[in-house]
Amino acid sequence: MQKSPWWQHSVIYEIYPRSFQDSNGDGIGDLNGIVARLDYLVKLGVDAVWISPIYPSPMADFGYDVADYCGIDPIFGTMDDFKHLLAEVHSRGLRMILDFVPNHTSDYHPWFIESRSSRMNPKRDWYLWRDQPSNWLSNFGGSAWEFDETTRQYYLHSFLKQQPDLNWRNPDVKAAMFDALRFWLGLGVDGFRVDVMWLMIKDDQFRDNPPNPGYRLGQPSNNRLLPVYSSDRPEVHQLVAAMRAVVDEFPDRVLIGEIYLPVQQLMTYYGAGLKGANLPFNFQLLQCAWSAEAVAQVITGYEGALPIGAWPNWVLGNHDQPRMATRVGPSQARVAAMLLLTLPGTLTMYYGEELGMTNVPIAPEQVQDPAEKNEPGLGQGRDPERTPMPWDDSHCAGFTAASPWLPIGDDYASLNVEALEQNQDSILHLYRRLIGLRRSHPTLVKAKLDVVTADSGVLRFQRVGEEHFLVLLNMSHNPVQVEIGQGTILVCTYLDREAQQVKDSLHLRAAEGVVIQLDQSTEKLL
Repeated sequence: MQKSPWWQHSVIYEIYPRSFQDSNGDGIGDLNGIVARLDYLVKLGVDAVWISPIYPSPMADFGYDVADYCGIDPIFGTMDDFKHLLAEVHSRGLRMILDFVPNHTSDYHPWFIESRSSRMNPKRDWYLWRDQPSNWLSNFGGSAWEFDETTRQYYLHSFLKQQPDLNWRNPDVKAAMFDALRFWLGLGVDGFRVDVMWLMIKDDQFRDNPPNPGYRLGQPSNNRLLPVYSSDRPEVHQLVAAMRAVVDEFPDRVLIGEIYLPVQQLMTYYGAGLKGANLPFNFQLLQCAWSAEAVAQVITGYEGALPIGAWPNWVLGNHDQPRMATRVGPSQARVAAMLLLTLPGTLTMYYGEELGMTNVPIAPEQVQDPAEKNEPGLGQGRDPERTPMPWDDSHCAGFTAASPWLPIGDDYASLNVEALEQNQDSILHLYRRLIGLRRSHPTLVKAKLDVVTADSGVLRFQRVGEEHFLVLLNMSHNPVQVEIGQGTILVCTYLDREAQQVKDSLHLRAAEGVVIQLDQSTEKLL
């Protein structure tokens, strides 16, 4: 029997490197800081680390404006530091996934400096230049076109003007970027998460986008138009397949795509013959209402849309979305953890979710994120979910000996790794218990997800394989009595019912979730 790829049974842990651990006292996290905390990740039980961009960058968008695809920014360390980190990751049995940012470079990238120097420069066509701009809008507000005085043309930037979009229709761009992928794969990196994969190819006629009939005043300005011609173009799938082929040149690697699209469009990124992205990121849990009915609909809709043979994945948090404990509250954050870690496929969690970290209020003078600076007050800012990891109750939470680049949450004295480690009922111990349960019971990873239902605020589903599990998640604030079969509670979100024998019915406390291993003789009740 063929062994399944490592990424199919993995829990991936995203590290925002600026905020994980500072090792040199400049207030910014770095590669050696990650090395110092790897044993924490091993104890947590995750399988892979995904590291947000660490390439040389002017940091206009904190690393998502890349000036060199084959280097390390001095803020984070050196190439030798990276090689040391990679070796330490692998020595612990973990995998490393890097962020890859192919849609745009920094305006400080040598390619763009050449491109804007003259209309006749050989790299002119590496970017998208026009005499007359279309009506396309930047994701960070305003026009997506910037007039360049030197050559008297406009260039496209889907984000900041400091992030000019590459022309992926140019074969030289494709060759150069694929060589960058090979550089890191050759060093031993285990895969890539591809930033804004669905934006990489634009309409070749640069047609205007149509108005969005659902736009309302007070929404971000880029919502005014439907990005019909500036995103999710049909040709992108050929490009994704070509990128996948490069990754497949190296054994046992993974290609993950960041794609914010409705489910049916998302599924097309698996590609013809499943030769597209191994995992088009599934953000449904980040975007749906937090209720049993809404989550049940999301699960059944996603599972039902998967192409035959496609591997599912679920995401609970990332560097662009409000933290789960802020969104649903601390008690429901524990239910969310159980939901994520009992779903089938590959799972991704964001640093600090295992602590119940919340969004940290950012005063106007502390704002770093250009999304907030460009359109203040619209809730676009991502600083609140990017704040430093609290390790202990010492000054600056053990993250740094200096002033941190973003403020640390006021609750760090009680909400930190050291304190939660000592509290056996903490959310940190819940995460460890759930990840360990998943690792010891392959049914929770790969087995069928049986009929999903929602009733009286309780989401319930079964995982049926060599073993038989019933998952009950009370997503309401009221206690509920539910009918069950006969079995044993393996874990509950309160961490106080392990090994309890249950039969016929079960009292669920408010915001309580349980995983029950059903006796083999029990008939399905869903």
